[in-house]
Amino acid sequence: MNVQIDEKDRRILEVLLENSDLSIQKISKKTGIPITTVHNRIKRLKKNGVIRNYTVNLDYHKLGKNILAFVLVHVDQKSMADTGLTHNEVLRAFRKNRAVEEASLITGTADLLLKVRFDDLDQLTDFVVKDMRGKDTFVSGSQTLIVLRSL
Repeated sequence: MNVQIDEKDRRILEVLLENSDLSIQKISKKTGIPITTVHNRIKRLKKNGVIRNYTVNLDYHKLGKNILAFVLVHVDQKSMADTGLTHNEVLRAFRKNRAVEEASLITGTADLLLKVRFDDLDQLTDFVVKDMRGKDTFVSGSQTLIVLRSL
């Protein structure tokens, strides 16, 4: 179900995307929308599921997570079918690994896309060689794309 949002909702959402830690009063000041209106609109956006939760934006380099990569995963469809696993179950299995931030079913030549973070290349290598391609996985191939810079 699509939720109708207007320009005021968009302005509030833009401010929240920039900094979800701001108070209602500060959001009101930044948007020029009265405090009560901001409060009611945020409440409605939460109730309608537009705002699902609030998150933090981490500085991964300060946490020692210096390697960001995207891994295109090719799944062995026959092995998956033989065991009765679904793509969602395979995605959930990958998400259990703490290094996997996101796991998505995609279109194109690959089946899955993983967003992963590691301290160093050795950890990334172990993930690709041991964790992904070890026995008991359904990975038939992969391509790892290491991010050089993000803005």
